[in-house]
Amino acid sequence: MQQAKFTIGQMIHHVLFNYRGVIIDVDFKFLGSDQWYQQVALSRPPKNQPWYHVLVDNATHQTYAAEQNLELSEDLTPIHHPLIDHFFVKLENGLYVTRGRKN
Repeated sequence: MQQAKFTIGQMIHHVLFNYRGVIIDVDFKFLGSDQWYQQVALSRPPKNQPWYHVLVDNATHQTYAAEQNLELSEDLTPIHHPLIDHFFVKLENGLYVTRGRKN
């Protein structure tokens, strides 16, 4: 299994689409549908690398992004997203602290 470069709570910058966000989940390989991949993943990033679920800053949607298209964000100001409090309790030293999993 491949090791993920980023972790839940880290703020990232998408290098192709120039948006900031915070990681809320990690898949160690692509778990989306082939139809989604064909329609949305136009740069055709590898499916066998980690993919991340991301809350997008100043938006109401989430994205699913390949690791090769992400870098750590240099801007560590808070992310503005309506679901931020659902996933995290606070921002501390540039990293969001998770609420923990609810079963």
